[in-house]
Formats: sequence, structure tokens, C-alpha cells
Amino acid sequence: MSNQNITLIAFLAMIVVGGVIYLITGIPATEQFKAPPLEPKEESWPWEGLTGTYDEAALQRGLQVYREICSGCHSLNHVAFRSLEDIGLSKDRVKEIASEYTFPGDPDEYGDPTQRTGIPADYFPAPFANEKAARTANNGALPPDLSLIVKARHNGSNYVYSLLSGFEDAPEDFTLQSGLNYNPYFDGRQIAMAQPIYDGMVQYDDGTEATVDQMAKDIASFLTWAAEPSLGRRHELGFKVLVFLGVWLIIMFFSNRKVWAPLKRAGKS
Repeated sequence: MSNQNITLIAFLAMIVVGGVIYLITGIPATEQFKAPPLEPKEESWPWEGLTGTYDEAALQRGLQVYREICSGCHSLNHVAFRSLEDIGLSKDRVKEIASEYTFPGDPDEYGDPTQRTGIPADYFPAPFANEKAARTANNGALPPDLSLIVKARHNGSNYVYSLLSGFEDAPEDFTLQSGLNYNPYFDGRQIAMAQPIYDGMVQYDDGTEATVDQMAKDIASFLTWAAEPSLGRRHELGFKVLVFLGVWLIIMFFSNRKVWAPLKRAGKS
């Protein structure tokens, strides 16, 4: 069978499948399985702009949301406990958090595996032993690592915020596949993750009211920091460089006038 015949058969098969789906659901196949997501809501973040910096209170609340809710399914493989000092936690608090986790230790004298408590140099442990265990616990879906999720998604900070605060009931004209949940900000508008946060799920240490919107903003802030922890320092350095260049240009301007002024006067005489 020639390549042209194979291509023609595949094309006809696609038309037939699409027609069957349309007859059953009344929705074109492309719309049924690939509904375009909404653009993320645009939020004003404190780290935006030339002099923007992270809000440490928001980062600490986001850490709390991650530990109490998100860490049950999602890993944070690239974040070490010691880096939490950058969001305003004391060394003692970082040690306390690290000690709440266990890690494989050195074998004992009989060669048997042991466990040890975490130390600040350790990284957040994954919630599952391997990918297969993660999929088994999540109906076949693989929860992504959140360390760089903001970098991996377009308009990442706004995307995370919109996704977490955007769960709702599917419209009547939308056919939701079994086991999936409707979220207009996810590609295809269907996502395996059920709504993870509800009002009051977390009791914030600083007394902030834990609404869905607030928790979504806080975890988006924390994950933005996790993906780009040096952003605040870069902004600070960039501002200092611009100030230096501005002063340097002023000095060069007046130096140029002083150097060339005698020659210009001599040329006119």
C-alpha cells in the first residue's frame, strides 16, 4: 500500500471519528477535546517593575499552603530547606521544618536501611516513591513538580493563581469527561486535579483570612519565588547599575564640555 493511500485512509478515519463524536455529543471533536482555555487573570504582583521585590509575608503563607495542602501530591524537588531563610525564616525555624521530614540514612551495622531526620541542606522530599506510585494514587495522572512550574507555563504567576481560584461547575453545553474537573484556565478546560483549596482550609500563622483567592495568590507568590529566588536581588542590582550609569553619564557630559570648550573657543577666534 502506497504512502498516499495510507494518508488518505487516516484522513477519512479522522472524519468518521469526528462525525461519530458530533452525532453522540452534538459538539465538534475539536471543541470537545480541545476547548481553548481562558487567558489568566492579570494580578498586580509586588515583584513586578524595576524595583519590585517579594512580599515575605505572602511567601511564608504560600509555604504554609504548600506544606499543608499541595505537598500531598506535588513535589518541590529543586528547593532546599536552607533557602527558606531567603523568605524571612530564621535558622532555627528552618531547622525545625527540615526535622519534620525523614530521609534515607546510612545502612546500619547489619546493612539494613535506616531513616534520619532532615537537615537544612536537604531538599523537599517527593510525596511518592516513583512515577508509577504517583500515577496510581492519582487515577493515572502525574502531578507535576512545582519547583519550576511558573517558568514552565505561559504567564506563570497569573496562570497558577487563575487555575487554583478558577474551579467551577461545567457549563450545561460542555461535556465533561469522566474523572476530570472543569477549569476554564486549563488547556482543554478539563483537568484531572480536583479543586485543592477551599475557604478556611488553612489557619494562617499571621492571622490572614484564608479565602480561596488569598491562598491562590499566596501559593502563586511562593512558587514564583521557588522558580526565581534571585529576582529581588537582580532588581536591586539592576537599579543600582542604572543609578551608577546615570551619574556616570552626567559626569561624562560635564567633563566633555570642560575638555572641548577651550578648543571650540579657539576655533571661533
